[in-house]
Amino acid sequence: MTHDHDLVLRPTARQVAAALSPPAGRNGGDLVVEALAGLGATTVFGLPGQHALGMFDALRRSDLEYVGLRVENNAGFAADAHGRITGQATPLLLSTGPGALTSLAALQEAAAASAPVLAISSQVPSPGIGGGRHGYLHELRDQKASFRDIVKSVHTVRTASQIPSAIAAAWESALTAPHGPVWVEIPQDVLLAETTLPVVTALDATPHDLVPRPELTAVAAHLLQNAERPAIIAGGGVVRSDASGKLLALAEKLDAPVVTTFGGKGAFPWEHPLSMQSWLEDRHTTDFLEDADVLLVVGSGLGELSSNYHTFAPRGRMVQIEADLGKLESNHAALGIHADARIALTALLETVEERRDPSAAERVSALLAKVRERIAGQELTLEQEVLAAVREALPDDSPSFWDMTILAYWAWSAFDARRPNTMHSAQGAGGLGYAFPAALGAAAADRDRPVLAVSGDGGAMYSIAELASAKQYALPVTWLIVDDGGYGILREYMTDAFGEATATELSRPDFVALAESFGVPAVRTTTESLREDLAKALAQPGPSVVVLPAVLRMFAPTHL
Repeated sequence: MTHDHDLVLRPTARQVAAALSPPAGRNGGDLVVEALAGLGATTVFGLPGQHALGMFDALRRSDLEYVGLRVENNAGFAADAHGRITGQATPLLLSTGPGALTSLAALQEAAAASAPVLAISSQVPSPGIGGGRHGYLHELRDQKASFRDIVKSVHTVRTASQIPSAIAAAWESALTAPHGPVWVEIPQDVLLAETTLPVVTALDATPHDLVPRPELTAVAAHLLQNAERPAIIAGGGVVRSDASGKLLALAEKLDAPVVTTFGGKGAFPWEHPLSMQSWLEDRHTTDFLEDADVLLVVGSGLGELSSNYHTFAPRGRMVQIEADLGKLESNHAALGIHADARIALTALLETVEERRDPSAAERVSALLAKVRERIAGQELTLEQEVLAAVREALPDDSPSFWDMTILAYWAWSAFDARRPNTMHSAQGAGGLGYAFPAALGAAAADRDRPVLAVSGDGGAMYSIAELASAKQYALPVTWLIVDDGGYGILREYMTDAFGEATATELSRPDFVALAESFGVPAVRTTTESLREDLAKALAQPGPSVVVLPAVLRMFAPTHL
């Protein structure tokens, strides 16, 4: 009897001939790039370094597109965004020691936001591994220990024959829900050593499906269809699993109002009658969610930002669908369903019975009216006009990437993303400098539509060197820099807490002249001309910079 797997494992005569006569001049680095290509990678990000040269030399013998950034952390942000946009594991090639360690903050963001980054780092030569102090350049006692607490999995290679399997295992780990960054490290001598191993042609790294337990789905469906006031919180897991259509169908089947978290922007239509939009930092929204007798939380751990700084205290039953076991019921007791959002929502749709509630849309409309009234009472017209200008200038299908800056904090609550998977920010880990290099990664994934990056002047200085990368690769990214002369949100925090701010005021360059020195066109705009200038910049090919001198303020918090 012949089994299917026998057919897969049995090589053809041509495969045998090719395996017995591999091309000359290959090394361990070739096995790396062949494995990546075999898994479906098309683009890699990174920076070369002494110990990693075997990988980078091999790139010229492959069809992989290389996008090099000027700082490893920025390369990590670019790979993060590329993974978010494509939904595929994105390779990040790094050197040993300082090069590897400089990527840590980017990998923390990727871990917090469940972005599938496949980081491949070199290591010192094999004799230097194991904890002894041999004095190799870049030597660390245990390099992978610095990453183990951040990434999903760590994979160490000792010999050339282990390279394809290690990379395949890491690829599978990165793409198994919840997505996340993974770490592979390979010694310099293994990368450089000539190999007679066959060319890597076939790798199986199919991620595992995370399927809900049917008895839990049945209970969840019963609770939701019999609820008097059901509501839904949709998080980033809905976007990452491409489950927005399932969410919409379920909400309409239940007549259940939906609010999206800041990581879940675009998961639900902004102007839908059941849409509470994203006003999670508003006590009116918090009250509405607390009043739900059954609350469905999909793809969110209800962390600090999603719970209005942990002031949210639900009074009804909660059902939580979450792929990350560490987030499941970590903040609130619930009927916890460990599953991928799309698979779980599909199961719920097939199980739940329809319920009708004519008052649901009316209650949502009343809630949004209260939110608008609260904001209107704070004299924040400038901020709303700036955000509206950005929305009007940005094409609906263009991705946007937002740094940790006041305009981004407004966007979390008030910006209509209009499409799933188009608005991203660094709110996962909260580090500065994310927006511009991330936008470059997204542009490398799709050069046919413009990408927007939004930073403050403080955050912009973290990644100013990447103007060179944007110019070198002609990436269609428009960088909006809101220049308020310092760390604006920290200025507000410190003034509110201590009466005055310290260490928040910054000397900064002429951003227009600096961009032009890189060969990147730039313009200084005003709040009145922002929409026109931004739209013009987005419409032109290649990178551009728009600088808006403005001091923006945050709306008053409701959690204090």
